[in-house]
This record gives sequence, C-alpha cells and structure tokens, in this order.
Amino acid sequence: MVKLCFVCLGNICRSPIGEGVMRHLLEEAGLGGAVEVCSAGTAGYHRGELPDARARAAGRRFGVEVHGRARQFQSADFARFDYVLAMDASNYQALSDLSPDLDGRRKLHLLRSFDPESPHGASVPDPYYGDDSDFDEVVEICLAACAPLLEKLRREHQL
Repeated sequence: MVKLCFVCLGNICRSPIGEGVMRHLLEEAGLGGAVEVCSAGTAGYHRGELPDARARAAGRRFGVEVHGRARQFQSADFARFDYVLAMDASNYQALSDLSPDLDGRRKLHLLRSFDPESPHGASVPDPYYGDDSDFDEVVEICLAACAPLLEKLRREHQL
C-alpha cells in the first residue's frame, strides 16, 4: 500500500483539503483501498480539532469530503509515509529540518510540483484569513495537483 501525508502549518485548512481531494480522486478511480491518505501540520496549534468549517464547506461545494482531526507531523512519520506533501516552502523547510535522514527528505515534495501548469516552487496559498473564494481556490489547486500525482502513483506503483 502506498502512503501519503499532506502537510500544512496547523492541519485545519490546506492539508485536510488536500487529503480530502486525494481520497475523492482515489475513490473515483476505484483505488481507495490501494493508497492510504492522511494529513498533518508542522505545528501543534490545533491538535485534535476538526478542519476549519470553511474548508469543509469548500470541499462540499466540489463534492469532496473534508474531515479528520488535526495532528502534528512527527519525525517518525517519515518512516511511515512514501510521500510527504508540503503545501508551501515554509512547511517544506520545516519538514526537511525535521527529517531524520536523506531517505526522509527524498519523500518530501511540494504538492504543486505535481501540477505541470504550476510555476516552479509554487505554494498552496493559506486561506485562513481569507473568504470562501480563497478556500475554493485551495480545492481547485489541490485538484490540479492531485490528479497528476494519482497518475504518477499509478505508473510507479502499478495501481
């Protein structure tokens, strides 16, 4: 089984949306049982909380379930996951610093790096201080990045 973890700062907006989008695409492809998907934050600010209500509402507008409970990414998580998907450069750097070794850093990717239309090094913008349209934009960005990521998983892991 391939294991993915989407990571943002607090694990209540971007990373739960990424997790929900990927689960949705996997279910549509009939691959829900072949890939484990979760999310986490680099900080423990919201540990145990549900995703932001605006993130859940944005997901629903796109037919995507956004759920779970916030948790903090731990160094040991690098051994558990095949792909660690950072939402922005700041979280990428925090994860890189947390990685226990080179193998862990090889698993680390910026989520938008899978979207061929995305500029190099592009981040998923943090919608926390924005409005509904900002949360919708995050869903759209995650859809644009997760679809090619799914194709990569199919090719490289024979799904």
